[in-house]
Amino acid sequence: MRGIQLPLSQTQKLRLQKALEQLESLSSKVNSDASVTIADSIPVNHEDGVLKGHGTADLNGEVVATLCGVVERVNKLVYVRALRSRYKPEVGDIVIGRVIEVAQKRWRLDINYSQHAFLMLSSMNMPDGVQRRRTAVDELNMRSIFEEKDVVCAEVRGFQHDGLHLQARSQKYGKLNTGQLLTVPPYLVKRQKQHFHHLEQYGVDLILGCNGFIWVGEHIEARDDMIEDQVNQFDSQVLLPNKNSASLEEQEKNYTTLETRKYICRAANAVRVLSTLGFIITLEIIKGIIDLSLSLNLDIHDMLGSEFCVLVAEREAERRSSNKKKR
Repeated sequence: MRGIQLPLSQTQKLRLQKALEQLESLSSKVNSDASVTIADSIPVNHEDGVLKGHGTADLNGEVVATLCGVVERVNKLVYVRALRSRYKPEVGDIVIGRVIEVAQKRWRLDINYSQHAFLMLSSMNMPDGVQRRRTAVDELNMRSIFEEKDVVCAEVRGFQHDGLHLQARSQKYGKLNTGQLLTVPPYLVKRQKQHFHHLEQYGVDLILGCNGFIWVGEHIEARDDMIEDQVNQFDSQVLLPNKNSASLEEQEKNYTTLETRKYICRAANAVRVLSTLGFIITLEIIKGIIDLSLSLNLDIHDMLGSEFCVLVAEREAERRSSNKKKR
């Protein structure tokens, strides 16, 4: 409870403390062998030629931990992953960033990292969907693709001599509209096989960025064929678009219904509750919080109240204990 800042009554404090203690006891039994503190000895087989990585040191012939965290093993490499740390990009990470500058043949993005990332014009699909060399016209029309303050989803390509580079060569990447951008501590978002989720019953898309940026927005059907209107798009690409000339049909097409907006707010508040409690953010838990708020007939703003946060902690403790009994 040390890091949780909620206006709790005495009864709520006791309930929350009991739920957190139960969660801690369940997690400590599961990760008792993997969790280490400073100066703890890490059991390794020296005959296999162990490679000592980040958070480890050699002391009197033993491998000891220099950080508080979880021991990770990749082939012969042994390292300690800190429980709370800043985001460290890895190749293939799904990240969400905000454009802060349109430069020459590149966009500069803020991805919640110690330095800004670059998205090159050549590292993304063009609006016409054709694989071709980028021309001077494409460079002039960069603001018609992304401009300052736009929210963009991309993938980490790797580090180069001038910094961190991203790529957006898939239909699932690109500009994000009609939704909310949330910021949570990066260690609450674990690397998974799937970071793009569609909540069908709510009509909401959820993107869990590895960098701690989470997007909750209206569901948009992915377009597999982007070349069907290639001729019209290519002709309009040369001219800079006028944002004030949007037709009524386009405005109606981009309109988000009130019900969908409510579900977006509920999903966003579910993420905020998990961030406040310090729980790992997963699709299953977010769905459970949304269903819980609907079953209690809670208003959207009441989801951020102290009573609901305590209730979520209690339900999560019950869920984990029941899952453990089933095993």
